[in-house]
Amino acid sequence: MKLLKGLKHYFKSFLLWELLVGLKLTGKHFFSSKVTLQYPEEKTPHSVRFRGIHALRRYSNGEERCIACKLCEAVCPALAITIEAEPRADGSRRTTLYEIDLFKCIYCGFCEEACPVDAIVETGFSDYHFENRGENILTKEKLLAIGDRYEQQIAMDRTVDAQYR
Repeated sequence: MKLLKGLKHYFKSFLLWELLVGLKLTGKHFFSSKVTLQYPEEKTPHSVRFRGIHALRRYSNGEERCIACKLCEAVCPALAITIEAEPRADGSRRTTLYEIDLFKCIYCGFCEEACPVDAIVETGFSDYHFENRGENILTKEKLLAIGDRYEQQIAMDRTVDAQYR
């Protein structure tokens, strides 16, 4: 028995058995269809619940939705949101400073869930980058511009996802 085991081991090492098993696996995958996407041209489909870059939304009359309740700032586990507010002449409160540091943000969606007026949302847009220092901080103006640009997509995603909220 011991001699048979030793002989089997000798032939496997002489014939490079492990190499042949590896080449068999490589050959199996070499001739199968590929699943590689050519990224800028082809994109993978995203769920309507995908959490990408943040946006501030406006009402249909053009007024910003944020009422400066600071719930999103309080619920943010990464402390990525900074809000300062002051009352306006008509008595309502609006933000004077609304910033999100995207290096701190963990894209958990808590800010979106905490907002009572659906002002802050996470869009389905994921193709963004930073080239200069300080671009990682989204100011109120940048957030409103993103919201204006993607409002149709945001509204469509909200209607599809409404039955689950």
